[in-house]
Amino acid sequence: MRAAVLREYNAPLSIEDVSDPDCPPDGVVLKVLACGICRSDWHGWTGEHPRVKPGQIGGHEYCGEVVEAGADAQFDKGDVLIAPFILACGTCPSCRAGEQTTCPDQRLPGFIEPGAFAEYIAVPRDHNLSRLPDSLEPKLAAGLGCRVTTAWHALTGRAALQAGEWLAVHGTGGIGLSALILGQALGARVAVVDIVPEKLDLARALGAEAAFDARQGDIAAEIREATGGGAHVSVEALGIPETVNASLECLRPLGRHVQVGMPVGHTARMEVNMAAVYAGNLALYGTRGMPPWRYPSLLGLIEAGRVDITPLIAREVRLSDVSDELALFNGPAPPGTAVITDFLN
Repeated sequence: MRAAVLREYNAPLSIEDVSDPDCPPDGVVLKVLACGICRSDWHGWTGEHPRVKPGQIGGHEYCGEVVEAGADAQFDKGDVLIAPFILACGTCPSCRAGEQTTCPDQRLPGFIEPGAFAEYIAVPRDHNLSRLPDSLEPKLAAGLGCRVTTAWHALTGRAALQAGEWLAVHGTGGIGLSALILGQALGARVAVVDIVPEKLDLARALGAEAAFDARQGDIAAEIREATGGGAHVSVEALGIPETVNASLECLRPLGRHVQVGMPVGHTARMEVNMAAVYAGNLALYGTRGMPPWRYPSLLGLIEAGRVDITPLIAREVRLSDVSDELALFNGPAPPGTAVITDFLN
């Protein structure tokens, strides 16, 4: 099969013919129909993700059709499936409590085993997977492996965002746009922050009540003024000190900060304004992925037409285009996200 293989950090991926994956007994082999290109993939490509090593096939936001099922698998050939990027064991205390994202025994395709920048992917532990609703196209479903699901769990499973509250979103990439769309579906009023005017324009077009250019002025103060005292919930979607502190400082007393952006490599440790946390009695939540049992709550909204995730997809690309898309994350990336839909070219 064709695959995009990491051979050298910060260099074009190598498009190679590699062996088809073996089918795990408790899982499936999927023919990949679509795979998103995520900032987390970029962290691995640059060498900042500690688990991603040369030889890795990236890609963790995938949708695919079952072409082979293991003896202990729950799904059958022909099923079209989506998967969270964390494949939990299903039996540990965390999994039994419904907190699969904290499972100590995680399988992570795209990070420590072959991912979906390829024609086929082996997916173990298929109890984590869900069927794709007939009404949802695979290219849209690709985001349900990471950015959309992560934003959904951040807002509902962690911050408990309520209708009528102000939500601030720092960074309007895939996670940020997802938080904007889902926040509105939950009845929140949304303010967004970015440094790319075109991204701010897109956010306004999608219904953001306020949009701020982080290059201009004291953004936290502007958000507090625009929201009548500060956001109730603030999502940080980049993982860098500037936006982390802006997120904390824009909150009203008793506000909730949700750390969605990945602090990794040189940002794994950073200086934050703990005085703002202390004085404001703020709550800080970390979040990573979404437990698979929460898929129905999200898919139900999409199928009912209450959530439209089509604006997230800006570009359909070829497997050979992945390197160029990853390089875009080196600077302020353009609006929207890219999804691989052609794995032969």
